[in-house]
Amino acid sequence: MAKAKKPEVLVVEDEASVLLTYRMMLEEQGYIVSPALSSQEAEALLGKKRFDLVLCDLSLEQNHTGFEVFERVRKRDPKVPCVMLTGYANRETTERAEHAGITVFFKPIEIDDFLQTLKAILRNSHG
Repeated sequence: MAKAKKPEVLVVEDEASVLLTYRMMLEEQGYIVSPALSSQEAEALLGKKRFDLVLCDLSLEQNHTGFEVFERVRKRDPKVPCVMLTGYANRETTERAEHAGITVFFKPIEIDDFLQTLKAILRNSHG
């Protein structure tokens, strides 16, 4: 029986310590994680491979946002699930994300809930 492919996850977060925390947590769960500290790094990684899931902070370097990253992801593959991580999103931002089919998590995240949600998202996206 073929072993299931490990999900490939792109994590975009402009705070290195937070990015490392997400990476360690997700790798511990068996995910293959590609970290990016900026929207430019994310763009470069998106050009190289396809991801099963994209996690991205809302506020990135300078005036870049997670929405820009998600738009690039969806241009390449509209079916890739996207999850936004934010410490502060107003109602308009949350509604924009939900309208675009982006799951929103507020920091600090509740780890068990977060991991269960990611598993469910991946299960649903792969049938």
